[in-house]
Amino acid sequence: MDETIIRQLAPTGTLRAGINLSNFLLVSDRTPDGDPVGVAPDMAAEIARRLGVPVRYVTFPSPGALADAADTDTWDIGLIGAEPQRAEKIAFTSAYVEIEATYLVPAGSPIERLEKVDRAGTCIAVTGRAAYGLWLERNIRNAELVRTDSLDSAYETFVAENLDALAGLRPRLLSDVEKLPGARILDGKFMAVQQAIGTSRANDEAAGFLQDFVDEVKQSGFIADLIARHNIDGLTVAP
Repeated sequence: MDETIIRQLAPTGTLRAGINLSNFLLVSDRTPDGDPVGVAPDMAAEIARRLGVPVRYVTFPSPGALADAADTDTWDIGLIGAEPQRAEKIAFTSAYVEIEATYLVPAGSPIERLEKVDRAGTCIAVTGRAAYGLWLERNIRNAELVRTDSLDSAYETFVAENLDALAGLRPRLLSDVEKLPGARILDGKFMAVQQAIGTSRANDEAAGFLQDFVDEVKQSGFIADLIARHNIDGLTVAP
C-alpha cells in the first residue's frame, strides 16, 4: 500500500469514517457499544482493512451534518450521497449503491404521475438536506418545497399540514404509506440517490484509491453480499 494514500486517509493512524445514521438502508442497527452496523460501516471497515489501520466511526444525525463537517478534520472518509453542492468540498467516488426517491400522495389526491407534482399550488414535504432534497431544490420549478430537518418530521409535517406530496426514499415511503389509509406511492422515481464515498479534495491520490476500491467491490459482488447479509430491501448495487 502506498504510504501517501495511508497518510492522506488515516493521518491519525486510524481511519475516521463519517457515517450518516439517518439512512436506515445503510445503517440498519447498532452494537451494544453504540457503533453503527450495516452496509456503510462494513464498507468503511473494508477500506481500513486494506489500508492496514483500525477504523473509528464518526456518526452524524443527518447527511447535511456530515457534509458540514467536511473541513473540520472530523472524518477522513464520508459515506454519503454524492450531490453537486457537497462536491464543492468533497471529492466523491462514483456511486456504490443507489436508492430510488419518489413521492407519496394522500388519499383522494388527483396526482397520478410524477410529472404532475411540479405544479403551482402543490406543496411537497421533504427532508431539506437529504440528497433527494438537494436534487429537488435544483429541479423543482413551480411547486413549493416545505423543508424539515428529518425523515420523521417530513412525514409529520405532510400529515399535520395536509400537504400534497411527501418526497422520500421508496423503502421509507413503503412504511409510511401503511399508516395512511388510501395514500399512494407514485410509480417510477424522480431521481436515484447516489451513495458514494467522499474524502477531502486535497487527498488527490487517496481519491483515486477509493475510486478503484468502489469499482472492484461492485464488480466482485462484495457489495451485493453486504446487502444480502444485512437483508436490506430497496438498495441496489450501482451500475
